[in-house]
Amino acid sequence: MEPPTLTHDQVRTYYGQTLQSSTDLKTSACCSDEAVPEHHKPILSLLPDEVLTKFYGCGSPIPPALDGCTVLDLGCGTGRDAFVAAALAGPDGHVIGVDMTPEQIEVAQRHREAVADALGHETPTTDFRLGVIEDLGAIGIEDASVDVVISNCVLNLAPDKEAAFREITRVLRTGGELYFSDVFVDRRLPQAVRQDPVLVGECLGGALYTEDFRRLMARLGWADVRTVAESPIEVEDPALADKLGNARFVSRTIRAFKLPDLIEDRCEDYGQVAIYRGGVEGPRHAFRLDDHHLFEKDRPMLVCGNSAAMVQETRYGRFFEVLGDRSTHFGLFDCAPAPATGDAEASGGASCC
Repeated sequence: MEPPTLTHDQVRTYYGQTLQSSTDLKTSACCSDEAVPEHHKPILSLLPDEVLTKFYGCGSPIPPALDGCTVLDLGCGTGRDAFVAAALAGPDGHVIGVDMTPEQIEVAQRHREAVADALGHETPTTDFRLGVIEDLGAIGIEDASVDVVISNCVLNLAPDKEAAFREITRVLRTGGELYFSDVFVDRRLPQAVRQDPVLVGECLGGALYTEDFRRLMARLGWADVRTVAESPIEVEDPALADKLGNARFVSRTIRAFKLPDLIEDRCEDYGQVAIYRGGVEGPRHAFRLDDHHLFEKDRPMLVCGNSAAMVQETRYGRFFEVLGDRSTHFGLFDCAPAPATGDAEASGGASCC
């Protein structure tokens, strides 16, 4: 993997001073309302305008079934996603937002009380901390203390991406979920692109090359990382497009579970069947695990051992019935990731179903 060329100061300057609102962005990479779930929209309507107008994201990386969870939002900015997560987690949940830009954190902290009142919480359940995502221990986030880690178009901005993902691995509890949206690219970018302050700030210069991301996650013990959704990013600014050349970018939402004793690096067939029994907020009649696993309510689906573990040994277990165990092995499970869109590779992880 190429050595880092962007710096924390570059990012702080761009997001704390250069940009005053999402309208100042030069591309759509860091600002998209794509696939905002319908049940999030009433929550968003309760948030202050200042929180919303300074939102810079590339997806909707907030998974369901957060009630009572401890959620960590990496690169929380002004707190938009953290506040939505707080609403979904309820009064018994706890959401920690981390950002390294003082101007962004100040906005989030200033609105904590008002948002708690709007959500009907007696006291704020959000906690915003100034710090870098490569060293969460420095701001008091302990080992195995978090149920869900979310991030919205921020990990590309980390100068040391391996350190950031190592910290995610450290703070997640066993059975916990990593769910994030970010910008991916189909090749390693030249140094001039990775050092360009505008391209970095627009989430393109630090985009994760799909194969380097796969190798990084494998080194850290994440054997099966799933793509939930993706869409191509078009760079319409002619000067920026010229600097980027033929590189193709996508906004991709990724899901992975910390189940080191159950997740294998290939899809293995144990003859297991998973049945979604309903109950997850959002679409009433189906649950989407990833881009090629849509569980219709009450319809049995043959699944590999990894998929069975993901819906049985996590907080989703209460919504699923899984038939069978791993006592009998039938070889590799015959499935593959969905075809890529936007001429980019769809899978952020191993070749698994």
